[in-house]
Amino acid sequence: MTRIPQSIPHSIWPADELRRAEKTAAQSLGLSLYELMQRAGQAAFDVARAAYPVARHWLILCGHGNNGGDGYVVARLAMAAGMRVTLLAQTRDKPLPPEAHSACEAWLACGGEIHPADIHWPRDADLIIDGLLGTGLQSAPRDNVARLIEQANDFPAPIIALDIPSGLNAQTGTTPGAVIHAAHTITFIALKPGLLTGKARDVVGQLHHHALGLEAWLAEQPIHIHRLDASQLAQWFTVRRPTSHKGDHGKLMVIGGDHGTAGAIRMTGEAALRAGAGLVKVLTRIENIAPIITARPELMVSELTPQSLDESLEWADAVVIGPGLGQAAWAKQALRKIDNFRKPTLWDADALNLLAINPDKRHNRVITPHPGEAARLLNCKVAEIESDRLLSAQRLVQRYGGAVVLKGAGTVVASECGVSSIIDAGNAGMASGGMGDVLSGIIGALLGQALSPYDAACAGCIAHGAAADELAARYGTRGMLATDLFSTLRRVVNPDVIDVNHD
Repeated sequence: MTRIPQSIPHSIWPADELRRAEKTAAQSLGLSLYELMQRAGQAAFDVARAAYPVARHWLILCGHGNNGGDGYVVARLAMAAGMRVTLLAQTRDKPLPPEAHSACEAWLACGGEIHPADIHWPRDADLIIDGLLGTGLQSAPRDNVARLIEQANDFPAPIIALDIPSGLNAQTGTTPGAVIHAAHTITFIALKPGLLTGKARDVVGQLHHHALGLEAWLAEQPIHIHRLDASQLAQWFTVRRPTSHKGDHGKLMVIGGDHGTAGAIRMTGEAALRAGAGLVKVLTRIENIAPIITARPELMVSELTPQSLDESLEWADAVVIGPGLGQAAWAKQALRKIDNFRKPTLWDADALNLLAINPDKRHNRVITPHPGEAARLLNCKVAEIESDRLLSAQRLVQRYGGAVVLKGAGTVVASECGVSSIIDAGNAGMASGGMGDVLSGIIGALLGQALSPYDAACAGCIAHGAAADELAARYGTRGMLATDLFSTLRRVVNPDVIDVNHD
């Protein structure tokens, strides 16, 4: 399979808004919806030829709607290019939409055939085009479509999905039933949230985008959801002044590490240093002091007491609380002290579990829940959180204020002003203990360097994911440790430096 370089936009459209706006956008440029369909089919055909140049027998699956219409266009183009094409269409009890009907008629007019979906699939087909279901999916595919999806997934040929893999919810990234596992997905006009979060990474494959000539119209529209990736790090990690000193780069206090969890708070502290914090002070259990200093002597480490906490709150520019904190009286007393701290804070892990018991709202705080913690914060089930991750993050920020990082594949960052971002970085190697502690340290360091809660959350999540992606590219995802990120994090947060040893 050929990997095709892509330029994916940094704007994301809610799926329902995009469906409503498509006709307006086309009309603004004097285009018909059928002309847009022709362009979509051409874009998909081009991706298929580039990705699989030796594929000679294309099996094309067409559904009832305009997604199926795109499939008819691809079929016609493939036949004209000399491919053998077998097109299967679902039985339908109502007419095709006008544009899809025109595409179907054009396919038949050039000598194409439409086979029923239940025929035996040709064994020599070496590429499948998925045009079964589009972005309007709201529930599990019907049984007849589900059977086709499962048959396509079991077939030995790779799959290219048109606009979105059939069975994937374009808004939420959920898969309520059978879903196509695509090797490539070519999406049209704009990115949809469901292509980047939820179960998307399991099924989308390599993502491609084509605006179908609507770039100018899209550029004039307000955007409230953003895709963030490593290419944008330089806007936050700017070149430092040659005369700067450690006090210019933030004094961060990190609190946690109850009995048996010294590793969590040590990782948070070191991550903050690697993300550029000038000074980092750790307040923890007394027995943790020697091991933490031995492991990382650049950290300042003291026992967490009422006096040390008061003194450190006066000293600190920002605070991270939660990694390894526990929920005993020791933890609760520290959290009560933080209640009166008016500088930026980040709450993670057990600080979030305690927050769920005594909720409050503040504007200078970042919270970083995983789905289980988010469910406790919203008093709901994890399945409800995962059913719409964007909405869940927005509900969290409405209730708790500041900025919210809803962790997971396709991490969502939400702000009080209504803007959200999906982090397009990170990989399966990060599914191991301690990764959240490292993320807290990175974001905390950026809070201490005077980034706003939302900007610190966005930049920290990208840096965290990008550091893991560099490791995965070198060594693979299996066996990745949270502390392994320190080796690549330093390079990631210095985007102005060219690493001559990096492939």
